[in-house]
Amino acid sequence: MSKYKFGLFAVTAFLAACNPIGLDDINATADPGQIGGEVAPSSGDLAIVVAVIDGDTIDVNIGGSVYRVRYIGINTPEVDELCSAEAAIANAALVEGQAVKLVKDTSEVDPYNRLLRYVYVGETFVNAELVRQGWAEAVEYPPDLANMGFFNDLEDAARLQNLGCWPTGVFTHE
Repeated sequence: MSKYKFGLFAVTAFLAACNPIGLDDINATADPGQIGGEVAPSSGDLAIVVAVIDGDTIDVNIGGSVYRVRYIGINTPEVDELCSAEAAIANAALVEGQAVKLVKDTSEVDPYNRLLRYVYVGETFVNAELVRQGWAEAVEYPPDLANMGFFNDLEDAARLQNLGCWPTGVFTHE
């Protein structure tokens, strides 16, 4: 077994052990058509993920240029906090090396010049899936609020089920 396949196997096994719902039960999916809630928009920029930086940030290639992307409406633990590595692994399991659709809400970039986007792999709404699995919390960053009601509902369910990072106490807001 190659190192890559073993690493992918190890990540999958780790996530399955940490997430009692399992990787096969991904339900933060949508029908193409519009922004908001769990419905995937029909438009957006297509990109390839070239690096996973942490639980809520990736680098993507768009037309030969690399851009850093910060997921809108969610926050995962910082590098020096509990559960940061696990959140990054969960993000990587969803997006690493994948073709993604990047969808803008209102803002183009944040103060660090990262693109602010909702991220989709196929029909999976990655921002929402990280919240649903408990690896991210829903956080409002006005004016980008199109999916906050949906994210808050997913967060409530993950918190009540004590999924992902919730048992660590790293998320402070409720």
